[in-house]
Amino acid sequence: MADMKTVTVTRTINAPIEKVFDLLSDHANYKANFGVKGSKLVKEGKPDRNGLGAVRWIDAGLMQFEEEITAYERPRRFDYLIIKCSAPLEHQGGSVRLESVGNATKVTWTSAMRMNVPVIGGLLTKILVGKIGQAFGSMLKQTEQRLAA
Repeated sequence: MADMKTVTVTRTINAPIEKVFDLLSDHANYKANFGVKGSKLVKEGKPDRNGLGAVRWIDAGLMQFEEEITAYERPRRFDYLIIKCSAPLEHQGGSVRLESVGNATKVTWTSAMRMNVPVIGGLLTKILVGKIGQAFGSMLKQTEQRLAA
């Protein structure tokens, strides 16, 4: 079985922490991002729709999954766990953490996973982590562009 791999992407976005958090934590914004074909709220969370306990369905093209929000501390962080996936993915959890840096916001997005596939799982995990790193980077770049507009 493949080892668990962690992807971490960090970007400083030139916008206030509350605006960055609201854009990143709202599933409805995911469709505007590269690679995401659709998203919907399966179950509302607390205290916000996308808050603690929310379950969101994401169509990322080659993979569709449901994720549950496992921690929600506006505007500093939200964590999630993929609970259903169209691929044989084992997810250990993800976290989006935000920190004010002057008038900007430093975002650190991490996620740990592995592909449960005999023999080639390690290779598939390595490829997946690379693609997910690119997707996170793209989403953060697009978030910055949307907030600058």
